[in-house]
Amino acid sequence: MTSATSEWLTPSTRTELIENLVSGVDRYNPSNVGILEDYLYHQIRSEEYDCLANLAILKLYQFNSDLYNPDVVVNILLKALTAEPFPDFDLCTSLLDDRPVNVNPDEPDPLPVLLPILTNLYNLLHQCRFPAFWTFYHSDELESLRENYIVECVGFEEAVREVAARAVKATFTRIGLDRLGTYVDLSGLELESWIEKQGWSLDTSTRTISIPSNPDNEIESVVIRENVKLGQLQKVIAHAAQIR
Repeated sequence: MTSATSEWLTPSTRTELIENLVSGVDRYNPSNVGILEDYLYHQIRSEEYDCLANLAILKLYQFNSDLYNPDVVVNILLKALTAEPFPDFDLCTSLLDDRPVNVNPDEPDPLPVLLPILTNLYNLLHQCRFPAFWTFYHSDELESLRENYIVECVGFEEAVREVAARAVKATFTRIGLDRLGTYVDLSGLELESWIEKQGWSLDTSTRTISIPSNPDNEIESVVIRENVKLGQLQKVIAHAAQIR
């Protein structure tokens, strides 16, 4: 988790230019918003992720309402969705309370419609309700989101599967093949290939997957011992007798 936190704070893919913008006072300079937005679209195309840089965009939008771009916000939230177990999505939405009122009827703001949908997707992931996530994801209600935004976000579905993989590794030592398939929206050879990529072993005769042991899924007995001195015990007994 320490290495994951370090990568979250300072991604290895972050350039020196972005590091200077994110770490210094220039992150509040509105003239730099274009650089940060370009960096966001680079993340979308390359499957990279930099939460702090994306938060800097949202903070600039807060301070400078004329810079607000709803399409950028939607893309930031899509990237944050797959950052579980980090609270990136909540961090991003906390900066959206003071959104500017849309004054251009020719270009309606999609965020009021999409934000509840994105929040629902996030909640399903956060609660590890993966089958329900995929059902909602493939529904007609999400057609606009899929066709206008997710299609541009390279590796989005695979990133969601990695969220499920982290939950499975932390919870199970063995899991049924069919059950896992509902978690990652895969079946057949695609599912078997994905399992092999995770480094898990599949028993085809029992259709179960074995998950290697790790600190999260190991079952350990816990023995709780309390040392009560005789003097303390006598006081407790005397106090109980007085109450009676």
